[in-house]
Amino acid sequence: MSYASIFAPGLFEGKVIIVTGGGSGIGRCVAHELAALGAQVALLGRKLEKLERVADEISQDGAVHPASVHVCDIRQEDAVRATVAAVLMQHGPIDGLVNNAGGQYMTPLEAISAKGWEAVVNTNLTGGFLMARECYTQSMAKNGGAIVNIVADMWGSMPGMGHSGAARAGMVSLTETAAAEWAGAGVRVNAVAPGYIASSGMDHYPPEAGPMLRAMAKTVPLGRFGTEAETAAGIVFLLSPAAAFISGSTLRIDGARPQVRMGWPMAVASAKTQVRASITPFNGFHRATTPQVFASPTPAAKAPD
Repeated sequence: MSYASIFAPGLFEGKVIIVTGGGSGIGRCVAHELAALGAQVALLGRKLEKLERVADEISQDGAVHPASVHVCDIRQEDAVRATVAAVLMQHGPIDGLVNNAGGQYMTPLEAISAKGWEAVVNTNLTGGFLMARECYTQSMAKNGGAIVNIVADMWGSMPGMGHSGAARAGMVSLTETAAAEWAGAGVRVNAVAPGYIASSGMDHYPPEAGPMLRAMAKTVPLGRFGTEAETAAGIVFLLSPAAAFISGSTLRIDGARPQVRMGWPMAVASAKTQVRASITPFNGFHRATTPQVFASPTPAAKAPD
């Protein structure tokens, strides 16, 4: 099997695109799609074995160009600078950056230590800034390019993950600023804000979060979780020539979740309406797997108030 992309074959032939957090989840998925479309993908992450596994998958699937792997902690300025230089040395000018690496943990504000706050902000904001800055200064300032920053559904704040919400909101502002400052060099900067996506990242939450996670689909007007492939398609579009006049924007991929309003009777799409072509889940990623939190039948969980 191969990736069932909706985009034209060879769309990114000869293009060099960095994907941070490329060893799992959405990053793994978008790396597969870009490679299937001809890109030379540079996978970045902190764990070599995860990156090598994805690179092997890409080769097994018959990609024209093998993916390269680069171990890097994006929170470390010197490491980021050296890694971007290594990608340039191996592949040549960088055409695209998918700033996907991120992470957080669930805890109320009053329980977040300064160390915990800094760890999440450094991963979800500072690291993305460093990657974007180095790609710009080392390559894109001379050659142009496109950057897509991955944020989150934080439009109504993120109770229980305030550190992540603050960082993601900061990344949206950074996206808009970079779009204005770097436009003169022919660089486009946009963001993608995934909502509730059935990705392997959900398995990093503690077991007690399982009932809440399984109930979240009931709070989405389209009545389901999104897929990794649906998120990847948005990212790929923003990297593509079709988005040549889009910069400084944030594309939400969330099934209208932020539009839920107190006092308004929400009409959630049922299993019957979800089979309609307009909202049927797109599952183009042939290697996608169901998160463990959804893998086995469980009693119906009560939706959060």
